Amino acid sequence: MLLAIDIGNTNIVLGLYQRNKLIVHWRIETDRERTEDEYAALMRGLFSIKDLKFDIVKDVAVSCVVPPILSIIENLSKKYFNTSPLVVGPGIKTGIPILYDNPKEVGADRIVNAVAGYEKYGGPLIIVDFGTATTFDVVSQKGEYMGGVIAPGIGISMEALFERAAKLPKVELIKPETVIGRNTISSMQSGAIYGYAGLVDRIVEEIKKELGEKAFVAATGGLAEMVAAESKTIKEVNPFLTLEGLRIIFEKNTRKL
Repeated sequence: MLLAIDIGNTNIVLGLYQRNKLIVHWRIETDRERTEDEYAALMRGLFSIKDLKFDIVKDVAVSCVVPPILSIIENLSKKYFNTSPLVVGPGIKTGIPILYDNPKEVGADRIVNAVAGYEKYGGPLIIVDFGTATTFDVVSQKGEYMGGVIAPGIGISMEALFERAAKLPKVELIKPETVIGRNTISSMQSGAIYGYAGLVDRIVEEIKKELGEKAFVAATGGLAEMVAAESKTIKEVNPFLTLEGLRIIFEKNTRKL
């Protein structure tokens, strides 16, 4: 089986594939202080809950935007899964031409999303990823990665409010009952959910104007479903888009699946 690992700034998402089928997935906190053995212990616990053992993992594919953790996961893969992971980066076949001024600047997760999105939806395509940052990635009709937009994520925006505004509390990110908040907490929740839905719709509309053609809009990431429910432009939420992209890229480079 293939273990796909997407290392983000806030969370690490893991998915176990049997051929092209995602059989189980997990989301854990990204912790730069954990060692490879501590991550392995955490993963072993997750496996055991599903009555799975490490020896079923034959291959590992990784995308990472947190360089200090990459070496930890590489060492973990070699030590506990007896395999060197396929790491998305320069030299890896993706099938997606990158039209960025400097292709090395594009985060691995954004390329992985583009690969999976284009295979599933075709192009032109706009992918909105609600992670630590909210990113918009644009794929052309021909399957070229054209570039995109990076905006502050919902979580860090709310955290900034809490840290910089003395009287504003930390709040749970849930949809309020009404847009007009009648207390501080619901007012902040309204600003986050409806504010980001508006941000998404405006940016998508501007991207479509520049493209000069219709584009399918898909969303992924931890808060995608909540915001997408209030968005006029997002057509589908795919929470496992990045994991799917890792599986596809692994197959392109090894043909083992």
